[in-house]
Amino acid sequence: MLLYLKYPTWISPEIIPGLPFRWYGLMYLIAFAVTYLLFMYQVKRRKLQLNPDHVTSFFFWAIIGVLVGGRLFSGIFYDPTGLYLHKPWLIFWPFDASMHFTGFQGMSYHGGLVGAIVATVIFARVRKIDILEWGDMLVAGVPLGYTFGRLGNFINGELWGRITTAPWGMVFPNAQTYPANLPWVAKIAHETGIPVAFSNQLLNLPRQPSQLYEAFFEGIVLWAVLWFIFRRKKPYPGFMVGAYVVGYGVIRFIIEYFRQPDQGIGYVIRMSPKNVPPELLQTPFDFTMGQTLSFFMIIGGVIALILFKKRHDARPQIQAFEKVPPEESGNRGRHRK
Repeated sequence: MLLYLKYPTWISPEIIPGLPFRWYGLMYLIAFAVTYLLFMYQVKRRKLQLNPDHVTSFFFWAIIGVLVGGRLFSGIFYDPTGLYLHKPWLIFWPFDASMHFTGFQGMSYHGGLVGAIVATVIFARVRKIDILEWGDMLVAGVPLGYTFGRLGNFINGELWGRITTAPWGMVFPNAQTYPANLPWVAKIAHETGIPVAFSNQLLNLPRQPSQLYEAFFEGIVLWAVLWFIFRRKKPYPGFMVGAYVVGYGVIRFIIEYFRQPDQGIGYVIRMSPKNVPPELLQTPFDFTMGQTLSFFMIIGGVIALILFKKRHDARPQIQAFEKVPPEESGNRGRHRK
C-alpha cells in the first residue's frame, strides 16, 4: 500500500510545449494583476481622487523593484557556486551558455520585498504622495497575489519540502534521490510503501508539498487577516505595512521547517548532531537562509510599527502647533523666557 502521493503527471511547466512560455511567469503576471485590482478596489471604495498615471507608475516601479531586488538577493544569498559574485551581469542575463532563453532562474522573496520598498519610497518622494497610505493599500492585496507565485513553484515542481512519512507527502519528479542502502532511506521507504528492488537502488522519497503550504498560509490566510480584519480597523497609517512584514516573516519562518533547505547552502545555523541527515526534520535551532532573512524581516516590521505609531501620535501635536497664529506663538515664546 502506497502511503504517499505522486506528483501529477499531467502538469507541465510549459504552457505550450516547445515554446518559452511557462506557467511560473504567467503566475507572476496574475499576481501583479490581482494586487493592482485589489488596490484599485480600495481606491474606489474610499472614493480617493488619485492620479491614474501616478497609480500606474507606482505599480510599474514596484514591479521593477521586485524583479531587481529578487534577482540580486537570489544571486548574492542563494548561489552556492559564487558565479554571480564573479560575473554579476549574469544575474539579469536570461540566456544559458548556448544562448537558449531560460528566463530569470531564481527569485528571492526577501530581495523582492526590499527592492519594492526602495523603489516605492523613492517614487513617493519624487511624486510627493503619502507612501504609508499607499503602502497600506498595496500590501492589503499582495498576499493573495503571492498565492499564485507559490502555485507557479508547485507547477514547476521546484522548492519542494523536506522528506516526510506523512500520507500527504508527495514524490516530486526532479527531487534528489538517495541510495536505498542508507538506513534512514530504507526506513522511510518501508514506512511509506516504496518498493526496493536492490540495495543500492536510488529512491525518490516523499516530501512535504511546502509550496502549497506557503500558497495557503503566506497567501490566502495572511491576506484574509489583513483584508477582513486589519484593513477595517487600521489604527494608524503604515500599520498594514508593518503587520504584513511581521505576519509574513512569522509564517515563512515556521514553514521553513517543512521546506527543504536550499541546495549547496543548507543551514546557516545548525545545532543538531552531524550524523543526522540534513534532509530530515532538524531541531528547532537549525536555521535556513530563509529563516535567517525572515528573522530580520520580523525585527524590521516590529521597528516599523513602533516608528509609524510614534509618527502618528506626534502628528496631532505638530498640527496643533502649526495652527497657532504667528503673534500668539511669539507671545508664548516671550512668556517662556
